[in-house]
Amino acid sequence: MRQRLNLSQQQDDAEINMTPMLDVVFIMLIFFIVSTSFVRESGIDVNRPSAQSSDTQSKNAVLVAITADDEVWLDRKPLDLRMVRPAIERLRSDQAEINVVVQADEASSTGQLVKLIDQLRLAKVQYTVATQVGE
Repeated sequence: MRQRLNLSQQQDDAEINMTPMLDVVFIMLIFFIVSTSFVRESGIDVNRPSAQSSDTQSKNAVLVAITADDEVWLDRKPLDLRMVRPAIERLRSDQAEINVVVQADEASSTGQLVKLIDQLRLAKVQYTVATQVGE
């Protein structure tokens, strides 16, 4: 009888406590969520003009695109040019430091680009015009 008592006691001691492992997994999950940077993409591909003075952009950025048909895209949705400033200001209220990258198609009109840059200046955000590295 004594042997049976020892076997049941050994089986109880052999259980693995999962609580510390789950705590570590949740802490890692929270760390990755907090440290992840989110980039708002324009939602379309544009044929950017090339420039020999092109530089790489390392900061988190909001991408605004102008298509060859002079449509403005932000966050994968077409947007009226007059709505760019309120949309950027709303994004700026979520994140204090945002940088806007304008992706203008080389077939888009210069007038549309100037109007977009004017909206960005009125929203008081830093902006960059994207180009391809020239040859």
